[in-house]
Amino acid sequence: MSTLFISDLHLCSGRPRSNRSFFDFLEREARSARALYILGDLFEYWAGDDDLGDPFNATVVAALARLVASGVPTYLMHGNRDFVIGNAFARASGVTLLPDPTLFDLDGQAVLLMHGDTLCTLDLEYQAFRREARSQTWISALLHQPLAERKAAVEALRRRSEQEKRGKPAEIMDVAPAEVEAVLRRHGYPRLIHGHTHRPARHVHLVDGRACERWVLADWYQGGSYLACDASGCRAVQLSAN
Repeated sequence: MSTLFISDLHLCSGRPRSNRSFFDFLEREARSARALYILGDLFEYWAGDDDLGDPFNATVVAALARLVASGVPTYLMHGNRDFVIGNAFARASGVTLLPDPTLFDLDGQAVLLMHGDTLCTLDLEYQAFRREARSQTWISALLHQPLAERKAAVEALRRRSEQEKRGKPAEIMDVAPAEVEAVLRRHGYPRLIHGHTHRPARHVHLVDGRACERWVLADWYQGGSYLACDASGCRAVQLSAN
Protein backbone atom coordinates (compact mmCIF):
# COMPACT_ATOMS: atom_id res chain seq x y z
CA MET A 1 0.00 0.00 0.00
CA SER A 2 1.19 3.50 -0.85
CA THR A 3 0.92 6.74 1.08
CA LEU A 4 -0.54 9.47 -1.12
CA PHE A 5 0.22 13.20 -1.18
CA ILE A 6 -1.74 15.98 -2.88
CA SER A 7 -1.95 19.76 -2.64
CA ASP A 8 -3.23 22.90 -4.35
CA LEU A 9 -6.64 21.61 -5.35
CA HIS A 10 -8.14 25.10 -4.96
CA LEU A 11 -11.63 23.65 -4.76
CA CYS A 12 -14.57 25.99 -5.25
CA SER A 13 -18.02 25.76 -6.75
CA GLY A 14 -16.81 27.45 -9.94
CA ARG A 15 -14.32 24.71 -10.85
CA PRO A 16 -16.44 21.63 -11.62
CA ARG A 17 -13.62 19.75 -13.33
CA SER A 18 -11.25 20.00 -10.37
CA ASN A 19 -14.08 19.14 -8.00
CA ARG A 20 -15.03 16.03 -9.95
CA SER A 21 -11.40 14.92 -10.12
CA PHE A 22 -11.10 15.29 -6.36
CA PHE A 23 -14.31 13.45 -5.50
CA ASP A 24 -13.45 10.62 -7.91
CA PHE A 25 -9.93 10.41 -6.46
CA LEU A 26 -11.32 10.02 -2.94
CA GLU A 27 -13.65 7.24 -4.07
CA ARG A 28 -11.06 5.39 -6.19
CA GLU A 29 -7.30 5.83 -5.73
CA ALA A 30 -7.41 7.10 -2.15
CA ARG A 31 -9.55 4.19 -0.92
CA SER A 32 -6.63 1.78 -1.30
CA ALA A 33 -4.05 4.13 0.25
CA ARG A 34 -2.28 3.59 3.55
CA ALA A 35 -2.87 7.28 4.30
CA LEU A 36 -3.64 10.53 2.47
CA TYR A 37 -1.84 13.82 3.11
CA ILE A 38 -3.26 17.09 1.74
CA LEU A 39 -0.52 19.71 1.88
CA GLY A 40 -2.45 22.94 1.75
CA ASP A 41 -4.82 24.92 -0.46
CA LEU A 42 -7.54 22.30 -0.45
CA PHE A 43 -9.91 25.22 -1.06
CA GLU A 44 -9.61 28.31 -3.21
CA TYR A 45 -10.23 30.11 0.06
CA TRP A 46 -11.67 29.32 3.47
CA ALA A 47 -13.40 32.09 5.39
CA GLY A 48 -13.95 30.18 8.63
CA ASP A 49 -15.45 27.02 10.08
CA ASP A 50 -18.83 28.74 10.47
CA ASP A 51 -19.09 28.30 6.68
CA LEU A 52 -19.37 24.52 7.01
CA GLY A 53 -23.07 24.77 6.15
CA ASP A 54 -22.36 26.09 2.66
CA PRO A 55 -23.62 23.34 0.29
CA PHE A 56 -20.34 23.01 -1.61
CA ASN A 57 -18.24 23.00 1.56
CA ALA A 58 -20.55 20.42 3.10
CA THR A 59 -20.07 18.18 0.06
CA VAL A 60 -16.28 18.32 0.41
CA VAL A 61 -16.47 17.60 4.14
CA ALA A 62 -18.80 14.65 3.58
CA ALA A 63 -16.48 13.17 0.95
CA LEU A 64 -13.50 13.40 3.29
CA ALA A 65 -15.51 11.90 6.13
CA ARG A 66 -16.43 8.91 3.95
CA LEU A 67 -12.77 8.31 3.15
CA VAL A 68 -11.77 8.46 6.81
CA ALA A 69 -14.67 6.17 7.76
CA SER A 70 -13.43 3.66 5.18
CA GLY A 71 -10.22 3.31 7.18
CA VAL A 72 -7.85 5.70 5.41
CA PRO A 73 -6.19 8.18 7.84
CA THR A 74 -6.31 11.61 6.25
CA TYR A 75 -4.13 14.57 7.19
CA LEU A 76 -4.49 18.23 6.25
CA MET A 77 -1.90 21.00 6.34
CA HIS A 78 -2.89 24.64 5.98
CA GLY A 79 -2.03 26.45 2.79
CA ASN A 80 -1.89 30.14 2.03
CA ARG A 81 -5.54 30.09 0.89
CA ASP A 82 -7.14 28.08 3.71
CA PHE A 83 -5.08 28.71 6.82
CA VAL A 84 -8.11 29.50 9.00
CA ILE A 85 -9.45 25.95 8.69
CA GLY A 86 -9.95 24.95 12.30
CA ASN A 87 -11.00 22.23 14.70
CA ALA A 88 -14.67 22.27 13.71
CA PHE A 89 -13.70 21.40 10.14
CA ALA A 90 -11.39 18.66 11.42
CA ARG A 91 -14.13 17.15 13.59
CA ALA A 92 -16.71 17.24 10.81
CA SER A 93 -14.43 15.72 8.17
CA GLY A 94 -12.41 13.38 10.37
CA VAL A 95 -9.09 14.75 9.11
CA THR A 96 -6.10 15.39 11.37
CA LEU A 97 -4.61 18.89 11.11
CA LEU A 98 -0.83 18.98 10.67
CA PRO A 99 1.60 21.77 11.55
CA ASP A 100 3.79 23.21 8.81
CA PRO A 101 6.42 21.79 8.67
CA THR A 102 5.87 18.17 9.75
CA LEU A 103 8.72 15.66 9.91
CA PHE A 104 7.94 11.95 10.16
CA ASP A 105 9.25 8.52 9.29
CA LEU A 106 7.83 6.78 6.22
CA ASP A 107 9.11 3.27 5.55
CA GLY A 108 12.42 4.08 7.23
CA GLN A 109 12.89 7.36 5.32
CA ALA A 110 12.69 10.72 7.07
CA VAL A 111 10.11 12.81 5.19
CA LEU A 112 9.51 16.53 5.67
CA LEU A 113 6.11 17.89 4.65
CA MET A 114 5.49 21.58 3.95
CA HIS A 115 2.96 23.63 2.06
CA GLY A 116 5.93 25.34 0.43
CA ASP A 117 5.21 29.04 0.66
CA THR A 118 7.79 29.62 3.40
CA LEU A 119 10.45 28.40 0.95
CA CYS A 120 9.74 31.32 -1.40
CA THR A 121 11.85 33.77 0.57
CA LEU A 122 12.74 35.93 -2.44
CA ASP A 123 9.16 37.19 -2.51
CA LEU A 124 9.63 39.69 0.30
CA GLU A 125 6.20 41.28 -0.13
CA TYR A 126 4.42 37.96 0.24
CA GLN A 127 6.51 36.88 3.23
CA ALA A 128 5.71 40.14 5.03
CA PHE A 129 1.99 39.62 4.42
CA ARG A 130 2.24 35.98 5.51
CA ARG A 131 3.78 36.96 8.85
CA GLU A 132 0.99 39.46 9.46
CA ALA A 133 -1.84 37.19 8.32
CA ARG A 134 -0.71 34.21 10.39
CA SER A 135 -0.66 36.22 13.62
CA GLN A 136 -3.40 35.49 16.14
CA THR A 137 -4.31 39.19 16.15
CA TRP A 138 -4.98 39.22 12.40
CA ILE A 139 -6.86 35.89 12.42
CA SER A 140 -8.97 36.90 15.42
CA ALA A 141 -9.90 40.21 13.79
CA LEU A 142 -10.89 38.38 10.61
CA LEU A 143 -13.01 35.75 12.34
CA HIS A 144 -14.86 38.35 14.40
CA GLN A 145 -16.34 39.85 11.23
CA PRO A 146 -19.77 38.63 10.05
CA LEU A 147 -19.39 35.73 7.63
CA ALA A 148 -20.64 37.62 4.57
CA GLU A 149 -18.23 40.51 5.19
CA ARG A 150 -15.42 38.06 5.89
CA LYS A 151 -15.97 36.19 2.64
CA ALA A 152 -15.98 39.45 0.70
CA ALA A 153 -12.73 40.51 2.40
CA VAL A 154 -11.03 37.18 1.71
CA GLU A 155 -12.19 37.24 -1.92
CA ALA A 156 -10.77 40.76 -2.28
CA LEU A 157 -7.44 39.58 -0.87
CA ARG A 158 -7.45 36.69 -3.32
CA ARG A 159 -8.05 39.00 -6.29
CA ARG A 160 -5.34 41.38 -5.13
CA SER A 161 -2.90 38.50 -4.76
CA GLU A 162 -3.61 37.33 -8.31
CA GLN A 163 -3.05 40.83 -9.67
CA GLU A 164 0.21 41.23 -7.77
CA LYS A 165 1.52 37.90 -9.01
CA ARG A 166 1.12 39.00 -12.63
CA GLY A 167 3.57 41.80 -11.97
CA LYS A 168 6.24 39.69 -10.28
CA PRO A 169 9.13 37.90 -11.97
CA ALA A 170 8.49 34.16 -12.04
CA GLU A 171 11.73 33.34 -10.27
CA ILE A 172 10.82 35.17 -7.04
CA MET A 173 7.62 33.15 -6.75
CA ASP A 174 9.53 29.88 -6.84
CA VAL A 175 11.45 28.41 -3.92
CA ALA A 176 14.80 29.94 -3.02
CA PRO A 177 17.48 27.21 -3.34
CA ALA A 178 19.40 28.55 -0.35
CA GLU A 179 16.28 28.33 1.82
CA VAL A 180 15.56 24.79 0.63
CA GLU A 181 19.09 23.73 1.55
CA ALA A 182 18.84 25.43 4.94
CA VAL A 183 15.55 23.64 5.68
CA LEU A 184 16.96 20.27 4.60
CA ARG A 185 20.02 20.78 6.75
CA ARG A 186 17.98 21.91 9.77
CA HIS A 187 15.76 18.82 9.62
CA GLY A 188 18.51 16.24 9.13
CA TYR A 189 18.57 15.84 5.30
CA PRO A 190 15.11 14.31 4.77
CA ARG A 191 13.06 13.78 1.64
CA LEU A 192 11.03 16.99 1.17
CA ILE A 193 7.49 17.03 -0.23
CA HIS A 194 5.64 20.30 -0.78
CA GLY A 195 3.23 22.16 -3.03
CA HIS A 196 2.39 25.85 -3.46
CA THR A 197 4.53 26.71 -6.50
CA HIS A 198 2.43 24.74 -9.03
CA ARG A 199 5.67 23.51 -10.63
CA PRO A 200 5.50 19.72 -10.25
CA ALA A 201 8.90 18.05 -10.49
CA ARG A 202 11.45 15.89 -8.73
CA HIS A 203 14.65 17.65 -7.66
CA VAL A 204 17.80 16.37 -5.99
CA HIS A 205 19.72 18.81 -3.79
CA LEU A 206 23.29 18.08 -2.74
CA VAL A 207 23.51 19.44 0.81
CA ASP A 208 26.72 18.96 2.80
CA GLY A 209 27.60 16.02 0.55
CA ARG A 210 24.18 14.36 1.03
CA ALA A 211 21.70 13.89 -1.82
CA CYS A 212 18.23 15.03 -0.73
CA GLU A 213 15.15 14.38 -2.82
CA ARG A 214 12.52 17.12 -3.18
CA TRP A 215 9.13 16.48 -4.73
CA VAL A 216 6.91 19.38 -5.78
CA LEU A 217 3.22 18.50 -5.99
CA ALA A 218 0.99 19.61 -8.86
CA ASP A 219 -2.02 21.88 -8.74
CA TRP A 220 -5.36 20.44 -9.88
CA TYR A 221 -6.50 23.12 -12.31
CA GLN A 222 -6.10 20.78 -15.28
CA GLY A 223 -7.21 17.50 -13.78
CA GLY A 224 -4.65 16.80 -11.11
CA SER A 225 -2.02 14.30 -10.05
CA TYR A 226 -0.78 12.77 -6.82
CA LEU A 227 2.45 11.48 -5.36
CA ALA A 228 2.51 7.85 -4.24
CA CYS A 229 5.27 6.74 -1.85
CA ASP A 230 6.16 3.33 -0.46
CA ALA A 231 9.29 1.48 0.64
CA SER A 232 10.65 1.54 -2.93
CA GLY A 233 10.40 5.31 -3.30
CA CYS A 234 7.99 7.88 -4.74
CA ARG A 235 6.32 8.33 -8.11
CA ALA A 236 4.05 11.01 -9.51
CA VAL A 237 0.79 9.66 -10.92
CA GLN A 238 -1.38 11.62 -13.33
CA LEU A 239 -5.10 11.17 -12.82
CA SER A 240 -6.95 9.63 -15.72
CA ALA A 241 -9.16 11.99 -17.71
CA ASN A 242 -12.81 12.00 -16.74
